[in-house]
Amino acid sequence: MQTFLHFAAAALFAAALIHTFATKYFEGLARRGAAHAGLWHLMAEVEVVFGFWAAVLMLTLFVFTGRDGAVTYLESRNFTEPMFVFAVMVVAGTRPVLQTATACVRAAARTLPLRANAANYFLMLALVPLLGSFITGPAAMTLAALALRDRFFTGEAGLGLKYATLGTLFVNVSIGGVLTTYASPPVLMVAGTWGWDTGFMLANFGWKAVLAVLVNALAATLVFRKELARLPEAEAAGDDEAAPVPLIAANLLFLVLVVVFGHFPTVFMGLFLIFLGVAHAYERHMGQLILREGLLVACFLAGLVVLGGWQEWWLRPVLLGMSSDAVYFGATALTSVTDNAALTYLASLVEGLGPDFKYSLVAGAVTGGGLTIVANAPNPAGIAILRARFEDGAVNPLYLLAAAILPTLVALAAFRLL
Repeated sequence: MQTFLHFAAAALFAAALIHTFATKYFEGLARRGAAHAGLWHLMAEVEVVFGFWAAVLMLTLFVFTGRDGAVTYLESRNFTEPMFVFAVMVVAGTRPVLQTATACVRAAARTLPLRANAANYFLMLALVPLLGSFITGPAAMTLAALALRDRFFTGEAGLGLKYATLGTLFVNVSIGGVLTTYASPPVLMVAGTWGWDTGFMLANFGWKAVLAVLVNALAATLVFRKELARLPEAEAAGDDEAAPVPLIAANLLFLVLVVVFGHFPTVFMGLFLIFLGVAHAYERHMGQLILREGLLVACFLAGLVVLGGWQEWWLRPVLLGMSSDAVYFGATALTSVTDNAALTYLASLVEGLGPDFKYSLVAGAVTGGGLTIVANAPNPAGIAILRARFEDGAVNPLYLLAAAILPTLVALAAFRLL
């Protein structure tokens, strides 16, 4: 029975991956007014995909193991990450936080020898992802995606610019979180077990990540500099009405506290509920909360947690059967089809791994974090915020993969050769 369930879970995981590539087909069915158009539209929501197939897995477990077996498995899963991403997305996406981040980017942009649009674009792809090492990747992704959406994902922007920006952003957020031990999930999974501290991360990963992020951001800026110059230099979102300074301070405090207590759901969800009360009281200054986007992302990540728990039987032997050289490229490839934190977590359970293997595994895991939506926890947040600006309101996974290849190769070279 266990063998059957393992193969069934692997098949459902594969179905979920295939489904992510077929969302545009379902959206087409919904737009044509086919029977059950509402269902097809739901199936076209890429964030719903893994939640849907996780529900199928739970139904399968219920049928073959009974209620107790299904519930026991579900309760064995850790859903802290989906809850944290939901909370930090909503807090980071408020108008006061976005205004503050945008003002900092503009101030830094004025010091660069570039036109306003190019300078702001460069910093949104470079400075904000590196900020993820301190406020976590999901928060950095939320800030960058919101700022980019309202300034560079407009009707005047070409499809090539949009996909190149998205691919570069995903890669930079993935590698930009390795300056510390707590902000990047694949690093967090192993740092305590392997005795890595922030000094170790800066010496072995951090400076290489900074170089790769800067190269990727600069390359995208130079390639699209003419198109960026043609875009209107409109003010970014968040300029409707400046929020009062005390409210800005309160929002930033909520963001910091949610990040600090990000591994304690009882604490950060309590803080989040208080934040919702403040947001309601000052609704005029807070802007529209991205609750829908945050819930969809939480659904996606929770589904990945449920489905991923049954993939260890094939993933672990594949990963640990590699040499320290092969695991670098193998982890990059495997990350594209499963969450990179899952790879490093499995390795953390194995004793006796050499330092070269550990470095190669983590470097490969963060390097491949921009290739697909499932590769890194912050990616669904970026998709949820930006997808409405793409054709038919959907991001083509193949185009995203193609757009992320060059930034990924830059990261590969940085972690491998430097």
